[in-house]
Amino acid sequence: MSLNKSLLFALLGLLVTLGASQAERVRYDNYRLYKANAENEAQLAVLKDLEGSTDSILFLDGVHIVGADVQMVVAPHKVPDLLELLGQAEIKYELQSKDFQKSMDEVDEKVAIKGRATEEYNWEQYYELEDTYNWLISLTKQYPHVVTLIEGGKTYQRRSILGVKISKSLSDKPGIFLEAGIHAREWIAPAAATYIIKQLLTSNLDSVKALADNYNWYVFPHANPDGYVHTHTTDRMWRKTRTPYGSCYGADPNRNWGFHWNEVGASSNPCTDTYAGPEAFSEIETLSLSNYIASIKDKVQLYISLHAYSQYLLYPYGHTSELPDNVKDYQQVFDASIAAVSQRYNTKYTGGNIYDAIYPAAGASVDWAYGTQDVRMAFCYELRPSSNSILTGFKLPAAQIIPASEELLDSIVAMAGEVKALGYFDK
Repeated sequence: MSLNKSLLFALLGLLVTLGASQAERVRYDNYRLYKANAENEAQLAVLKDLEGSTDSILFLDGVHIVGADVQMVVAPHKVPDLLELLGQAEIKYELQSKDFQKSMDEVDEKVAIKGRATEEYNWEQYYELEDTYNWLISLTKQYPHVVTLIEGGKTYQRRSILGVKISKSLSDKPGIFLEAGIHAREWIAPAAATYIIKQLLTSNLDSVKALADNYNWYVFPHANPDGYVHTHTTDRMWRKTRTPYGSCYGADPNRNWGFHWNEVGASSNPCTDTYAGPEAFSEIETLSLSNYIASIKDKVQLYISLHAYSQYLLYPYGHTSELPDNVKDYQQVFDASIAAVSQRYNTKYTGGNIYDAIYPAAGASVDWAYGTQDVRMAFCYELRPSSNSILTGFKLPAAQIIPASEELLDSIVAMAGEVKALGYFDK
């Protein structure tokens, strides 16, 4: 739906009010960062029991499969208990940082953050939510017959999930839907989404102009606005929504979609980062965004979700190792897309079906789009970096926003071309 402008400015005013009322910023002084690895099911069970058992240990990775690294931020007083537990279970671990806050501060020197900027919106820094929303509004004035402001839903804290529809003609064209920022701390994803918006409107490259001319685009840079604001005001490592659940807050909005919800790769504990919620679509963010997508179901043939990090390109499914019935087409599009992503900077992506390529994860938006909305091409990008270091993962230096976004757009050009060649845009 298009937004009434007066209502929108009222909502933006609410952003300021809510931001000002946030709690004191979370700090991690003298917290330690450990990386552990369960080598068998018994060790994995130990880590699963530990996850969410105390607010003094923050798990930065889901505890899903044997052999996968799990990073934990541990309060100083909890370190002896943790090391004793890991030792008893013979779980291998590695100390990555003695002072997580200091390590993050050192990275922050390279992560430029801009709030309520006065200069022209650009991709040399990360922006706060209000700045991006104001920029989206400005595009409707600059390109009144091309850009339409759309609302994909609401949030628990009554914010709008704002996006833009880009359409260069009134004719019915195939649709591409792009959502980013569903996990709050993955800042590069919204930044890349806004870069793509800008290029669709201004690029002189024939390949990008063809993307803009031949398709209708629905782009939502922030699918989890409350969480994103919380990463700026209170806790940079926040991932989830902000719905209260007892003494804990939020559900993982990429485990909350109503397709094989909470079957695997998610948690039923509200205090964990992969909490699937009390039921499918319990989060107003996922419920209302899914309703919006359903309202344009017949207009979208390609669904793209942006996340970070690991340099993966993923496709359904997350709840099972069974492959989609059109997996050969997925593999063809996948091959073309990851070949294109490496052409500019030699950046290497890998991936495949979610369950096998990265980890089991039921209830994701990509699976829901494919499994319930008949969007036969649905992909998830895990953007830069490839490193498994949390310090450079969620805190990708701002100097990498443009190159990461450029190679992403190269890949999407190739992806759309392959999807078109396979005939999906004709369906």
